Parts: sequence; C-alpha cells; structure tokens
Amino acid sequence: MTALLEPNLHPLIVHFAIALLITGPVFLMIAALRRDSQRDGIQAAGDWMFVLGLVSALAALGAGLQAYYSVTHDGPSHVAMTDHRNWAFMTVTLFVAFGAWRYLTRHQTPPVLFAVLLLIPVIMLGVTGWKGGHLVYSYGLGVSSLPAATGDGHDHEHAEAHALTGDAVSDVQHGADAELRAPLEHHKDHELTEAEEHDHSTHDH
Repeated sequence: MTALLEPNLHPLIVHFAIALLITGPVFLMIAALRRDSQRDGIQAAGDWMFVLGLVSALAALGAGLQAYYSVTHDGPSHVAMTDHRNWAFMTVTLFVAFGAWRYLTRHQTPPVLFAVLLLIPVIMLGVTGWKGGHLVYSYGLGVSSLPAATGDGHDHEHAEAHALTGDAVSDVQHGADAELRAPLEHHKDHELTEAEEHDHSTHDH
C-alpha cells in the first residue's frame, strides 16, 4: 500500500479529471447543436461526465497541493511546479464557474454560447496537463529512480541491430560450414597419403 501512495495519488486522479472534463463538454456541445430525439440522452451523459469531472478535478487539485509541498525538488523545478499549480488553480476555478452556470440551467438545453465558452477551460486544461507532464519528463519530479546512463548507451536503431544479427548469423553459418568441411578434408588427406604410399611401394618393386 505504501508503494501505491508514493509519492502521492495526484497522477492517478488527474487523468480521470482530464478525460471527463474533455468528453463532458464535447457531449454538451453536441446537445446544444442537436434538435432531435437523441439530444436529451446526450445532454444527460454530458452533464454527468461534467459533474464527475469537476469532482475529480477538485480531488486532483487537493492531491496536487499535497505533492507541491512534499515532493523533493530544486530551484528550477520549483518555479515550473509553481507555474503548473497556478494554471491548475485558474483552470479548476473556471470549470467550477461553468459548473455553477450549468447547475442553474440544468433543466434547459445548454445554450450554444455556453458550449462555445466552455472550450476556454478545456484548452486551459490541456495546457495545465502539458505543464504537469513537463514536471515529470523534464525535471523528474515524483520519479523514484532513473536508469544510470553508463557506457556507450543503448541504441534502438533497427537497421544496425539487423546488421549485427546478420553478421552473427554469418559467423554461425561459417562455423557450421567449417565443421562440415573438416571431416571431408581429413578424409581427402588420408586418401592422398595412402595413394602416395602405394606409389612408393610400386616403385620399390
């Protein structure tokens, strides 16, 4: 259980928020544009995903703040982490404001203006998520260990790997051919020796 919680649950929770706060607004936008019998079902699905996304976003924000004050970091990573936190605050605040707007008009079809303006926090969510990934991949925050870069490194070039494999196969084939030729050559040498001895004995007589 300790390993599951290290360093915190923020990376786990935030992905639910990202998925729901993208798909929910998309469904609400579709519902705002449709005028057929399927609109009510799409609208209900969008509302539920939007609500669950808001709950996940608030939970992710709390876990993110816990990470902000507990994850080991240096000066440059602290600046990047603070920037990510500030974007998260603005994004979640804007989503909550749109959530309140939607709650007040929950018995109505989402207006097109609401659906279009909802794209603003969705875009901000993408920026916030990118900044969060930047903390991990560029600064290594929250990473327990990294592989030590020693020696010449590890190359994944398939062409070179194929060439090396081909050379290895050639060596094996060359060795196998040599093993097959060795008994034949020994047999030929033995026949030549017997022929020479026979010639010598003939000349002596």
